[in-house]
Amino acid sequence: MDALFVSTLSVAIAEIGDKTQLLALLLACRYRRFWPLFWGILIATLANHGLAGLAGQWLAGVFSPDTLQLLVALSFIGVGLWTLIPDNVDDDSDNRRQLGPFLATLVAFFLAEIGDKTQVATVILAARYDALLMVVAGSTLGMMLANIPAVWVGCRAGDRFKLRWVRFVAAVLFIGLGIFSLFG
Repeated sequence: MDALFVSTLSVAIAEIGDKTQLLALLLACRYRRFWPLFWGILIATLANHGLAGLAGQWLAGVFSPDTLQLLVALSFIGVGLWTLIPDNVDDDSDNRRQLGPFLATLVAFFLAEIGDKTQVATVILAARYDALLMVVAGSTLGMMLANIPAVWVGCRAGDRFKLRWVRFVAAVLFIGLGIFSLFG
């Protein structure tokens, strides 16, 4: 259960102010259709984070437990610092209109997650815990917890968010997780 809880919390925190959360707001404003966006985000995240989890398990077999603990702690601190860097969302409106809300969300989320903080966090967590399904379930749940509210309020308040402070709080929490991993 630790793997599920830590994965959910870590990814939900990392997703705050991330480009995929901004993408969720953008798609919600454009399509205004909750369920196609929900399913697109869910399926894209399961596929992307499943692959990331497999990569993390491979890494766990390569490094010693002490080295892995150090790498995990430093990675959490790195993700925390990375959170401070604002993300930009590319607006390719012609392609998204032609694909429809589900397919546009599925493709956009899968591609946006490649190399993203939350994918890196999933690799780290899968390397740390020997519970691939719990890590992938937790990281997916964390993505949904962060993105579904963004979809829900997207059209109503998407242009009113001040993400600089939200991003700062998320960075502090991630750096705190990294320090805790180093000494805990």
